[in-house]
Amino acid sequence: MFIGHWAPALAIAARRKRPGLGTLFIAAQLVDWVFFLFVLLGVEKMRLDPAISAVSPLDLYYMPYTHSLLGALVWSAAFAFLILLISRDRTAALFTGAVVLSHWLLDLLVHVPDLTIAGSPPKLGFGLWNYPAIEMPLELAITFGALWLYVRARQPLPGRALVLGALLLALQLFNWFGPVASEVSPSTTYLAFVAYGLVTVAAWWMGKSAAQSSQAH
Repeated sequence: MFIGHWAPALAIAARRKRPGLGTLFIAAQLVDWVFFLFVLLGVEKMRLDPAISAVSPLDLYYMPYTHSLLGALVWSAAFAFLILLISRDRTAALFTGAVVLSHWLLDLLVHVPDLTIAGSPPKLGFGLWNYPAIEMPLELAITFGALWLYVRARQPLPGRALVLGALLLALQLFNWFGPVASEVSPSTTYLAFVAYGLVTVAAWWMGKSAAQSSQAH
């Protein structure tokens, strides 16, 4: 799961003004922000193996601190607490924490067994990455369905919504069909950070236009 992780952020933002869309987009990929940082630091491990699944070459063989259910719950609680400290809004904090936790649940659908409950086997994953005829349209459907819900409810500037939609589609197509590196290197983390950062900025930019539109009305 790549762009599909942002679907819960868009769906919640369609119903609530707080937390902001940029914050929710950070929450949706927080687990992977930390994972790729940990890979860079050597705390967690991954390698590239094009044969591991039909869709993704990622062999995520050691990631107990980010992609265990316990780890996801800890990151969810920590980020929710941070939002509570900043905003003093319990509801915003709860929704933000729920979006962080949704990352593990969505990964459970698509990953080959590499997720854990608390860092040790058994390893879990329903493996939809091995069924691209299901996984690919599912990921596009939940992402762009959620984007449609957001646009319909919040009415951001159309050009900004198109920019975000085009960026999401381009990154997902690159993720599926782009060249695969031969090994994990620091550039793996930097590329992930650039992709997540671009999408988050685009979402924040779109969300700002929605807020301005609602104030104008």
